[in-house]
Amino acid sequence: MLTLKLTQFGNSLGFILPKEAVARLHLDKGDTLYLTEAPNGYRMTATDPEFEAQMTAARKTMKKRRNVLAELAK
Repeated sequence: MLTLKLTQFGNSLGFILPKEAVARLHLDKGDTLYLTEAPNGYRMTATDPEFEAQMTAARKTMKKRRNVLAELAK
């Protein structure tokens, strides 16, 4: 568990991520983080949850329709 302390940045509040968190999330300067509601609070990820849901559905369809996609690729 990491503890983050809020600090003032101009008119906003923010926090600094420890280098361990930056490394684990594979982040670099300018990257976007996504904060989503979770049953017990919030969840922060480096990937867009909506895009991930769309890709999961696409992978399922591609697996199911593999033969059709192979024919279309010819």
